[in-house]
Amino acid sequence: MSTENNNNLLKCKEVNAKPFMYAMSLIDGKWKMHILFWLWKNEVLRYGELKRALGDVTHKMLSKQLKELEADDLIIRTEYPQVPPKVEYRLSERGESLMPVLQALCNWGHEHIDD
Repeated sequence: MSTENNNNLLKCKEVNAKPFMYAMSLIDGKWKMHILFWLWKNEVLRYGELKRALGDVTHKMLSKQLKELEADDLIIRTEYPQVPPKVEYRLSERGESLMPVLQALCNWGHEHIDD
């Protein structure tokens, strides 16, 4: 291994990647960022509205991703005791705190969409 490669490897070892890895673990998943985006833009959505907004997502995958987001306290699930069942999703305070990151991604996409 060259000295330059070894120095680069040492620089990587000095970086604390734990905060990055933790944040990525919360939003990792094909649909999580999409779910967060739609809840950000609509404030409250029912399950069927989310499914329609996402398009190709399967029931199993959407349910799984919603459960994970709820377990990580990024969204709040409210179930109303009625027939038929009514369930609404919204961002939690913790989820709201992630929205500047989504805004930055939207800004970047807007700036580079025609590249």
